[in-house]
Amino acid sequence: MSTTTLSNPNTNGAAPNGDGRRPRRTPKGRQVDPAALDEVRALLGARSRQRDLLIEHLHLIQDRHGHLSAAHLAALAAEMKLALAEVYEVATFYAHFDVVKEGETPPAPVTVRVCDSLSCAMRGAEHLIRDLPAKLGRDVRVVRAPCMGACDRAPVVAVGHMQVFKATPDKVASTAKAPPHPHAFATPNDLAAYRNNGGYALLSDCLAGKRTRDDLIKIVSDAGLRGLGGAGFPTGRKWSLVRAEPAPRLFAVNCDEGEPGTFKDRHYLEQDPHRFIEGMLIAAWVIEAPDTYIYVRDEYPEVRLLLEQEFEKVRAAGLASHTRLHLRRGAGAYICGEESAMIESIEGKRGLPRHRPPYVAQVGLFGRPTLEQNVETLYWVRDIVEQGAAWFASHGRRERKGFRSFSVSGRVKKPGVVLAPAGVTARELIEEYCGGMEDGQTFKGYLPGGASGGILPASMADEPLDFGTLEKYGCFVGSHAVVILSGEDDMKAVALNLVKFFEDESCGQCTPCRVGAEKAVKLMAQGPWNPALLTGLSTLMRDASICGLGQAAPNPLLCVLKYFPDELSKPLGRW
Repeated sequence: MSTTTLSNPNTNGAAPNGDGRRPRRTPKGRQVDPAALDEVRALLGARSRQRDLLIEHLHLIQDRHGHLSAAHLAALAAEMKLALAEVYEVATFYAHFDVVKEGETPPAPVTVRVCDSLSCAMRGAEHLIRDLPAKLGRDVRVVRAPCMGACDRAPVVAVGHMQVFKATPDKVASTAKAPPHPHAFATPNDLAAYRNNGGYALLSDCLAGKRTRDDLIKIVSDAGLRGLGGAGFPTGRKWSLVRAEPAPRLFAVNCDEGEPGTFKDRHYLEQDPHRFIEGMLIAAWVIEAPDTYIYVRDEYPEVRLLLEQEFEKVRAAGLASHTRLHLRRGAGAYICGEESAMIESIEGKRGLPRHRPPYVAQVGLFGRPTLEQNVETLYWVRDIVEQGAAWFASHGRRERKGFRSFSVSGRVKKPGVVLAPAGVTARELIEEYCGGMEDGQTFKGYLPGGASGGILPASMADEPLDFGTLEKYGCFVGSHAVVILSGEDDMKAVALNLVKFFEDESCGQCTPCRVGAEKAVKLMAQGPWNPALLTGLSTLMRDASICGLGQAAPNPLLCVLKYFPDELSKPLGRW
């Protein structure tokens, strides 16, 4: 008896799947384009494919092609052996990455970013945003951007990665015709000049065993050195806490100042980078960190290239034999100034703040105990140890200790970085250090600590600007970014500008911050202001947000309600 084999016409000769369907000829998911894979491999070269370098590799593609195509993202995921979803979620989180999906048109060849944060808004940023598209033409894309760390030279516009200070449409158009490539800043104090003036002698003594770790901790503690990135945590205590944790301990350096009004770290890195580098290497020695990670914001390309250049010199001189230096590049996210979000970004992830406890000092970078410090804090280490705790503590006013570096911008004659005694007042900053108010301007109010530090009226300009002095007024000094306001500035417009910054920069992880900031902006922009409703919304954001961004976002709004009630009935002003 013979048998007949019946074939399924839908299988093309292949065995059916049991339910009559034809088997897949390719794996599920997006297929990797061989040409894109070759391009990605050529860009990466011999660089490691380790997971924490994802953001660095995304930068390579973005810098080369001007955007991140779907094909390149799929190829990068395959090359790094990551799920494509992981690569997409990181690429779409950061503002400086332009993700182009299949079928979408890539952005224009040149991108112009106009800073619309407060100091630049006061100097005409909105006029630039309005006028530049017609001036520059279709081959240039004009977008809004948050603070670029040059508030003393406002308004600021970035053409590609290069910034144009005190920008005008003509200056921007001239730069956009041939955008320059970033190059290392020509610092007046390079390694040779710094060593000729006694630089790295203290570090050499530490490495040679002439100094002890406990002695250095005691000196910075007695001097009253605090974290100068905003939190003000005592430095010596932080060193001790991290040293008490089991090895290996890691070190993460925060060069990501993004608070509107803040530019002091940039100033010190450009003018005297090795004083910071020596302080950093000493701190790494104190906590015995085998690896040190330096996270630099993407808005400072010249600073990043300068540090890259000077790090090579330091390594060649044998000054970093005790710790490996890893320079990491941000990608446009203010939230990464928060210590745990910065650590997530260093690990190649989205910059989402972590829940605490555990604290970074216990479980930080790659799960290890981690010391996190700001640029200016490390900048002072050498001087304090060499000249003694009493020298540093002897400076100050109103029973405060040490120096403070204030980033001053706004309606003063001489904006810039001001080195002043701790405890100085806003009025003293204006009159003694900044040449007074601009001609024709009347002092009306000021931001004591950047966008998150609140707003105070001129009648309260004699309060000491230091940690713990302004909290009772609903404000704080934070990163010491002082923006001076005049009668020309509408306080409702000031608060709206600041709260909108937080709306744009929210990481989106928690609902109170993400939705609360968006709702606050709508209520403030539409008006009339409802104090009870806005206060209730602010209370919810303060009490329920995960990190300081959402908790501090309502501060400008609440300060206008409290200190400038006469302005609430006026129409919303414009610059």
